[in-house]
Amino acid sequence: MFYPEELVEEVRMKNDIVDVISGYVRLQKKGSNHWGLCPFHNEKSPSFAVSGNKQMYHCFGCGVSGNVYTFIMSYENYTFPEAVKMLAGRAGVNLPEVEYTEEMRRKENKRARLLEVNKEAAKFFYYQLRTPRGEIGLQYLKKRELTEETMKKFGLGYAGKNGTDLVQYLRQKGFEDELIKEAGLASFSETRGLSSQFWNRVMFPIQDINHRVIGFGGRVMGDGEPKYLNSPETPIFDKRRNLYGMNFARTARSGNIILCEGYMDVIAMQQAGFTQAVASLGTAFTSEQASLLHRYTENVLLAYDSDGAGVKAALRGIGILREAGLYAKIINMQPYKDPDEFMKNLGKDAFKERIDQAENSFFFEIRILERDYDLKDPESKTRFYREIAKKLCGFSEEVERENYLQAVAEKYAIGADNLRKLVISYASQTGLARPIERPKSGVQQKSSPQESRKKSQRLLLTWLTDEPGVYQKIKRYISPEDFTEDLYKQVAARLFSDLDKGNYNPAGIISMFTDEEEQREAASLFNTNLPALETKQEKEKAFRDILLAVKRNSYEYYTSKLGTDVNALKQVIEGKKALEELAKAHISLD
Repeated sequence: MFYPEELVEEVRMKNDIVDVISGYVRLQKKGSNHWGLCPFHNEKSPSFAVSGNKQMYHCFGCGVSGNVYTFIMSYENYTFPEAVKMLAGRAGVNLPEVEYTEEMRRKENKRARLLEVNKEAAKFFYYQLRTPRGEIGLQYLKKRELTEETMKKFGLGYAGKNGTDLVQYLRQKGFEDELIKEAGLASFSETRGLSSQFWNRVMFPIQDINHRVIGFGGRVMGDGEPKYLNSPETPIFDKRRNLYGMNFARTARSGNIILCEGYMDVIAMQQAGFTQAVASLGTAFTSEQASLLHRYTENVLLAYDSDGAGVKAALRGIGILREAGLYAKIINMQPYKDPDEFMKNLGKDAFKERIDQAENSFFFEIRILERDYDLKDPESKTRFYREIAKKLCGFSEEVERENYLQAVAEKYAIGADNLRKLVISYASQTGLARPIERPKSGVQQKSSPQESRKKSQRLLLTWLTDEPGVYQKIKRYISPEDFTEDLYKQVAARLFSDLDKGNYNPAGIISMFTDEEEQREAASLFNTNLPALETKQEKEKAFRDILLAVKRNSYEYYTSKLGTDVNALKQVIEGKKALEELAKAHISLD
């Protein structure tokens, strides 16, 4: 739902950002800001600043920034309407009833009912485990050395030997047969009627990141097949977009997430204190799951089985993680098959050592590749080197590729120049990567004109929010139209309008946007690193240079659009006049 802007602003103003974030992060007042350890990345020294004046936060370590809404959205993984609702409840603000169309109401009601029936099924399985008929399941879990606390945390249960018991229970709770079927909890047959496929199984409720039960996994007791059975896809259960244990792992703040293959691996690891463990849901790891991981970390540790299938899955997962921009390392499980076995035999301290010793994913790929070649045979060795060169071409960033090239060359005693020639040869033949161009001097390459233009605009917006009094001295020279990025232009228009009215409210500007990515980008415009300058003269020169850069870029931008944009001529004429005046003007920062 889209709430009225004035109501969104009322909710924000009644939720002081320092008070709200203090409920999640330990903050200490230093100067004009409150400081703490960033909850969005692993750090030892506080770089997370919360400004009561701006009603914004910014991490100087990882770069995240925003207002109270973006914090709640990022930390709790809420949508914008969910964040508004949560903060409205905190502040005692009554929100209007949601105005649904009939179709929207039908879908929302169906979704709510599916969540309800799953929650009730989870209760049924949970209590069944603790009855005499669930003894077989309880003994199995105790044999796996799970504590009662752990079983409770994960809501583990048992499905009895009669698949109709669950159906009868849900019917008694008022759920219709069609809803039970749509939730994937039962199916109809001529012989048995409506009956659940989950029977004689230990049950693992699958929860989304907000702890809502969206499906189930069941492990058969005995030798039945399949060994593990999962709920089918439903309107609330998408296996490709969820991860088992993510509801706990997302708040682990460990600096990494450990990706496992099975439910028991996750449970055993979380019981041992590694609460960052997750697993895919009975399917191969997907790009959607990688995107989910990327919301919470940049570092993923693979703890897959040590057998051939596990190695194959790890190699596939590495590619998906790399494509998603995540850094992967491999945890060595040997001599045991999986994390569950490892933990039972060697314990958590040994596993912590294995985490510290985790192998770089690229070196893991090369080590596995090496098995296919006889390095004592010159021809086979040459083919191996060519395969290394091929893999090096997978790095699009030249610095990263060169770093790996040198490391591999040293590890396998290949001359770095020779390996580089192989890379260049393969890249030029296939077009997979540009040859590495070595700089002829120590001069760094300049950023693109577009990036330079954007940077000067970000710097100006940040400066104006840090020193709002300066706006009155430059308003004659600058307008929102001088910001050539659409989002920048929207932010500038609102900021300038607020400053004209005497309303200094950068945190409120972020709330204009409902898309989370747009909110993040808008917040970043108020937290660009300004140049560190000491004297008044240096600051005034830097500010004037930034202002001139924005105006000059605007002039050039609209000049390029003459003949295609009817408003361009007006902007060009006004821009030229403003540039001439700015060239002669002195702007004091007093």
